[in-house]
Amino acid sequence: MGQIRRGNATTTHAVRAAIQRSQASLAALSEEFGINPKTVAKWRKRQTVEDQKTGPKEPRSTSLTETEEAMAVAFRRHTLLPLDDCLYALQASIPHLTRSALHRCFQRHEISRLPDIEGDKPKRQRFKRYPIGFFHIDIAEVQTAEGKLHLFVAIDRTSKFAVTQLVGKADRKTAWEFLEHLLSIIPYRIHTILTDNGIQFADQPRNRNTAWSRPVRFDMICEAHGIEHRLTKPNHPWTNGQVEWMNRTIKEATVKRFHYDSHKQLRTHLNDFMAAYNFGRRFKTLSGLTPYEYVCKIWTSEPERFIINPTHQTLGLNT
Repeated sequence: MGQIRRGNATTTHAVRAAIQRSQASLAALSEEFGINPKTVAKWRKRQTVEDQKTGPKEPRSTSLTETEEAMAVAFRRHTLLPLDDCLYALQASIPHLTRSALHRCFQRHEISRLPDIEGDKPKRQRFKRYPIGFFHIDIAEVQTAEGKLHLFVAIDRTSKFAVTQLVGKADRKTAWEFLEHLLSIIPYRIHTILTDNGIQFADQPRNRNTAWSRPVRFDMICEAHGIEHRLTKPNHPWTNGQVEWMNRTIKEATVKRFHYDSHKQLRTHLNDFMAAYNFGRRFKTLSGLTPYEYVCKIWTSEPERFIINPTHQTLGLNT
């Protein structure tokens, strides 16, 4: 097979070998082969006829300093977070950091792939894609020094925008009041709500569609707003996994980490956490956007889904 020469090469392997064997002067060889004397001198000094690799001898970043690169590598090795999560966390300290620069950095240090965890990985099933307006609702219990509270949580399946409310008692009245609270906050139309079979949201299965069954206020509000109220399959809480995940996230950030002397302290911290979540937390599933930024993005492409302009809910000096 013939020699593959690079684009600007003026010599072949045979010419280079002849130069290295010849005892003639540089000028004589330059005239014989029709090349520059500097090219003759270069190949006479070398011990091989192969082209040398181009580029830096030690690969390094052109956009990150050594300190910034060391910071990124240490963060990856300590946290073992995925690439996008590392990017969002490090951009606060390194504003000019890009995804491609971080990926190349990890490749140079051979940490671009996270170590495999022992055991078989469970098969993941993708959620069916829905337009914004599909909310999962659930109730969780939380504790302070003053006693027990009930936490209503609603999260949009698509935008990940979440709404919470703390109440003293979880009954049908507080359930439909939370639904009205949710409808007053969300700037777009809600088309579907998924809840479990709790008595706060629906009659027990044995009491449905009977002569003495009456409509539940929660369902009446849904019907008035054109919302489809769906129920999970009994004894299958994972069907409502989105809001179960949100419950766990809220608890890990609040009652499982801090002690609260009063309900007021918990309410204040919960409001701060939800503001940081909706307006500051970035999701890979949202292409790096926060829930609020994603809602604003949909507003520009599908304004017919909205009741009010979501940009009116931007946090400011008076909020």
